[in-house]
Amino acid sequence: MESRTLLVEGAHAFTPRVFPDARGCFVSPFQQTPVAEALGHRLFPVAQTNHSRSRRGVVRGAHFTLTPPGIAKYVYCARGRARDYVIDIRVGSPTFGQWDSVVLDDRNFRAMYFPVGVAHAFAALEDDTVMSYMLSGEYVADNELALSVFDPDLALELPGDTPLLLSERDTAAPTLRELESDGRLPRYEECVKLEHDLYAG
Repeated sequence: MESRTLLVEGAHAFTPRVFPDARGCFVSPFQQTPVAEALGHRLFPVAQTNHSRSRRGVVRGAHFTLTPPGIAKYVYCARGRARDYVIDIRVGSPTFGQWDSVVLDDRNFRAMYFPVGVAHAFAALEDDTVMSYMLSGEYVADNELALSVFDPDLALELPGDTPLLLSERDTAAPTLRELESDGRLPRYEECVKLEHDLYAG
């Protein structure tokens, strides 16, 4: 499994080896040893797994979790194709306001690691795109917030070849500046400590 660091501090992309044959293929999108070597620690204890299916043009996010409690994620595409975005919204982070994206699909089976406190979004590039997540914490609705993917200051490169479909909540989501003004963004130092405690436990 190959790994590379992304433009957002603490975020990584992983590309496993795919074994094709006449029957189809076999692949391990998550492998503990190479992930631990890249991150400097083992993956978090998994508290919940999520599975979403989206048609082409669907954009989910950008979403983040209040910190504390904060949540780390490991995400890959089990079917179809999507552009996955990681956005640094941690106030005080050396990469605050920066973002990166990786195309995840069912051919290369790349995966992404999201550290505690960052925002996550993806845009489905094919019908029936299935995204699979491993999470360090369980979903609590009151802890989940949204950031606008249309924020002009972020200038995310969204697909332009198909109409985009978002939930009402995501369409009306505030900008990064609005969230910062309201004091709703996570603090970098607290995110780092929570992530350290997550792996120390």
